[in-house]
Amino acid sequence: MPTELDRPALARNIAGFVRDVVGPIAPAMAHGMGPSPKRVVEAAGEAGLAGLLTPVAYGGAGGNHRDFVELVEAVARVDASSSVILDVHLSVGTEPLLVFGNDDQKSRFLPRLASGAWLAGFALTEAHGGSDAAGLYTRATHDGEDYVISGSKAFITNGGDADLYVVMARTGHGKRGVSAFLVEASRSGVSAGAPLGKMGLHGSWTAELVLDGVRVPAANRLGDEGDGFAVAMTALDSGRVGISAQAVGIAQGAIDATLQHWRHRGVSSDEVDLSTLADMEARTAAARQLTRHAAATVDAGRRVTLDASIAKLYATDTCVAVAQDAVDLCAPESNAADHPAAVRFRDAKACQIYEGTNQIQRVVIARHLFGR
Repeated sequence: MPTELDRPALARNIAGFVRDVVGPIAPAMAHGMGPSPKRVVEAAGEAGLAGLLTPVAYGGAGGNHRDFVELVEAVARVDASSSVILDVHLSVGTEPLLVFGNDDQKSRFLPRLASGAWLAGFALTEAHGGSDAAGLYTRATHDGEDYVISGSKAFITNGGDADLYVVMARTGHGKRGVSAFLVEASRSGVSAGAPLGKMGLHGSWTAELVLDGVRVPAANRLGDEGDGFAVAMTALDSGRVGISAQAVGIAQGAIDATLQHWRHRGVSSDEVDLSTLADMEARTAAARQLTRHAAATVDAGRRVTLDASIAKLYATDTCVAVAQDAVDLCAPESNAADHPAAVRFRDAKACQIYEGTNQIQRVVIARHLFGR
């Protein structure tokens, strides 16, 4: 990528990546038989996209969040699994390092992440914690100049294939007792379970991450001790913008599948449910604008918590509704497991759950109304 980001060139890179890499693997990814997450990010690195949000000085493209949501939507329109792999790598996997990392940490890790040589993961969720992000049992204990981390994380995207995890662990009590660490997968005591079987997103690896007495130098702590909750919430704000873009892409892909289905059957416009199709398009267009607004808010340096929650809530509810409409409009063929509408419908549901469930987004939005 050039020193000054050339956005027409970026658009061509994204289109070429989707056409040459994502499209050919999409059918296999839908069956969980595609390339590993690391291979997807390596290909993104070859296209100059694995470090889209990373400054040029650290080997990245120097893009902004508007560029980020354009990439995630374009990929999700063709394959939702590839999009969530890239979203996690670019947002919650890399952005904590961009925002909270010191010069040494950035120099050690960002070039490898930006090139696609390394894959990033984000390890916050624990099996018993549900939506309580501060309810962590994983603990980091001082031992000389190091910390020793023990515990386990659940439902970790890119788990088992990532080279670097942003790990939240307890160092004290309450929200101020959580700290964030950069943990290389190669460290002794780091292991992952087999990828989980899921309803959808079959090409994305989701696994348990086990940390069994993992020794990590204090130089790998992100921010000060006790900053971990702030690191996690900041990462999730940005991550919700990315998931909103993924949801828009899935919804657009469901519309594409519906139109392709009708054209294949030789159906004319006066033989179909135009009202439902129009509603699908209108809701998707509205979700796209909410997502772009949230991305612009991040780029302007303003707090994005509310806008990200609104975008995530609306876009992900929209993608589930639009995908279900696509299944209905393409019936009975859409009953087949590999029908494009069926694939979108299975993939859509996860968007309402990860990066904070939509019930939590409603809590965030309502509390803002009471607080302002």
